[in-house]
Amino acid sequence: MLAAPNAGVLPPDVLFDVLLRLSAKLLCRLRAVCRSWRALTSDPLFTGAHAARHPLFLANFRDDHTHVNVVDLSGSVVKRIPNVYGLLLPTSLDLACAMTVWDSCHVFDPSTGTVCVLPEPSGGGCGSKESKQAARLFRLHLFEVLTVNIGSGSSSSQPQWRAMPGGDEFVEPGSAIVVGEVVYFKIDTTFAALSRDFRHGISVDCIVPFDLAKEEWREILRGPTSDILPTYDQLDNGCLWTETILADLRGSLGLVDYRRSQHIIVWLLKDFDSVLWVKEYTIQIEPIVSTELCVKSSLFMLDDGRLVIHFPRTELFLIYDPRTNTSTQAEMRHLDAVAMYTGNLLSLQVGDIV
Repeated sequence: MLAAPNAGVLPPDVLFDVLLRLSAKLLCRLRAVCRSWRALTSDPLFTGAHAARHPLFLANFRDDHTHVNVVDLSGSVVKRIPNVYGLLLPTSLDLACAMTVWDSCHVFDPSTGTVCVLPEPSGGGCGSKESKQAARLFRLHLFEVLTVNIGSGSSSSQPQWRAMPGGDEFVEPGSAIVVGEVVYFKIDTTFAALSRDFRHGISVDCIVPFDLAKEEWREILRGPTSDILPTYDQLDNGCLWTETILADLRGSLGLVDYRRSQHIIVWLLKDFDSVLWVKEYTIQIEPIVSTELCVKSSLFMLDDGRLVIHFPRTELFLIYDPRTNTSTQAEMRHLDAVAMYTGNLLSLQVGDIV
């Protein structure tokens, strides 16, 4: 008896679901099986669903200064991209932003290999507008802005920094986080204490926003710590402020409080106009990680709502699921820098599959 011509062939929807469960590393190899598999795994619908199911990060390993590494949540390196562009900045984009020790800044597209070399920034970060063809960057404390056209395929246009008027407050350059089209900075409590006596009613837990689209400063926001610790004086509150970081929680501004306790507290800015902060998450970290090792941690939110916390003094990623109030951990090599990659690994055209 002869087998039917389509015997053993999976229906398209079943094949879609099966391949969706596989890692990008394996899928890149399975593309060679046949044209239909290659077409399916290259389809934007599939690649988008796969990226949401298999979140990825870009990382600079401390013992590897020649590559940007694409890593998954298990800590495995799934792709290595040649890197001569310095230390990654903590972005959540489909681009990589990096800065060298000589203060040369680069914007790098991992999917195409396109590199834009920027003119001599002294420090800064990267934010994105709605268009995937452009990115805007800033540098401190000179307060300058430029627009980079990533999609042009050429870095010969020589974009120039445009001077911006400085804000009224000193800010911490290393605290910057981009949420949508706004860059948020923590106020620099040291400079604030030295330069004035808080006579303007500005608390030391202030957050200073800069609008990338309008290229102007917004009204200063007050953080939640003054309200939760009303009995603390400005000095005590300022010390507490050094144990917090800002975070992008899927388009909302978050404040992560690493006070010396057994928990991390994550505040969410629910209403910008009324400056309404809500305590959204309380994450137990001890005995998994000592709070003494939480300094300068990074926090990212995945599409499914899970939180990923990187502790730079350890080799751990802590993955917290608010739906079950449980945490898991992944070990990886020591990182000098980490960024969330929102692009699609299946579309990468440069680099080597590990």
